[in-house]
Amino acid sequence: MMINRRTFSTALLAGAAASLISTRGMAAMAQPAKARNIVLAHGLFADGSCWTEVIARLQAAGFNATAVQNPLTTLPEAVASVEKVLDRQDGPTVLVGHSFSGMLVTEAGVHPKVSALVYVAARAPDAGEDYTALAKTYPTPLASAGIVFDGDEGRLSEEAFLRDFAGDLPEAKAKVLYAVQEPFHKALLTGKTTQAAWRSKPSWYAVSTEDRTINPDLERFMAKRMGAKTIELKSSHLSLISHPDEITQMIIEAAGGR
Repeated sequence: MMINRRTFSTALLAGAAASLISTRGMAAMAQPAKARNIVLAHGLFADGSCWTEVIARLQAAGFNATAVQNPLTTLPEAVASVEKVLDRQDGPTVLVGHSFSGMLVTEAGVHPKVSALVYVAARAPDAGEDYTALAKTYPTPLASAGIVFDGDEGRLSEEAFLRDFAGDLPEAKAKVLYAVQEPFHKALLTGKTTQAAWRSKPSWYAVSTEDRTINPDLERFMAKRMGAKTIELKSSHLSLISHPDEITQMIIEAAGGR
């Protein structure tokens, strides 16, 4: 049977797409190496202390957990802060990111010590992708309206933090987290990842179904695109604090445990 050029091109593109999807699926389903080290990165409007609930549980389970203090200055400097911590690990390591730090997981996750990736209500761009443009294809989350700037530094107002960022936490606890909020630099938001570790590393994703900081449907799209093993939690953006048991269990699974 004769195949014209258009038919051949269509078949070629379909085959390439199928191959790409298959490769992603294989990466997601691959059994990760056993890991005892967990590195956790925080996103905007937070600092490393946001991981304390998860860290306590990981330590009780026998893991070595380290929270990165993301400088929130530029993407290269933030990635470097993760890479320095990864360099200090003594073997296979699960890299975990919340919110904006999904950018760091995506970029720094190619580090040879990283055995698996965990995204918690996090950005998960492709290599070179404009995340802001991607996010604009979904309804704008309510927290965005609460960002205030002092020159080049941005932060969430207290009202937006309590209502749209930490909406399912007790108010007293949310106010403590608001007090340690680390301002971010505008330059941080202009960076683009140059590689996508989720294309080659087993990946997990926790969607926050009540998220008012990143659109939950955008989270679902990114999780599906990377072929991640996905859980959904009825949670605000801060599932790592409101649902620490489920987040910890997902990290342990990514570390090769049960």
